[in-house]
Amino acid sequence: MKRILTTVALAATIAAGGSWVLNPTAQPPIGAAGAQEATVTDMTLGQADAPVEIIEYGSFTCPHCATFEQEVFPQLKEDYIDTGKVKFTFREAYFNKYDMWASLMARCGGEMKYFGIVDMIYETQNEWARQSTEAGVADAIRKMGLQAGIGQEQLDACMQDGETLKALVGWYQQNVEEDGFNSTPSFMIDGELHTNMPYDEFVEILDERVEAAQ
Repeated sequence: MKRILTTVALAATIAAGGSWVLNPTAQPPIGAAGAQEATVTDMTLGQADAPVEIIEYGSFTCPHCATFEQEVFPQLKEDYIDTGKVKFTFREAYFNKYDMWASLMARCGGEMKYFGIVDMIYETQNEWARQSTEAGVADAIRKMGLQAGIGQEQLDACMQDGETLKALVGWYQQNVEEDGFNSTPSFMIDGELHTNMPYDEFVEILDERVEAAQ
């Protein structure tokens, strides 16, 4: 379980070059590659009118989030999302610049590729997130994007998009304030905050809510 990054720490991370992954030694002003104010789109799975909604807050460098993704989420998806019972939204949380870089890359593929890239990020977390240098992490993240089918030119533009990064950080801070989570993974289930839990506890909560919605 990891604790959220404070507003002050986020600002310091961005000021230190949180968006500049193509050349980690350079320090251009954030926003240099963003021509227009960016907007943030929620990434969702499942039917829009499903009776229950889950919003997960996860960090791409959080080991507990990776465990949830690999051990709990597949069954949750099969039993509740794919059957139309749950609408699932994943929202990124940021602890460090690596989380931000991975987020820019994952979103670069658009909604069609996003969740496949998220799977890749968590499956290989022990490899890319433990590189000995920032340049090594940046290179590993870029390679994942290319493996996911994102073109080199498109990927370069995404990874330099300071306006999108600022929008994502502002959105993250708003989510913290509105939903009150302070660690990851955290889950809003129909507006009620829950911390990490095993699958059987999800089943108990979700079955009760699905039944109540009928």
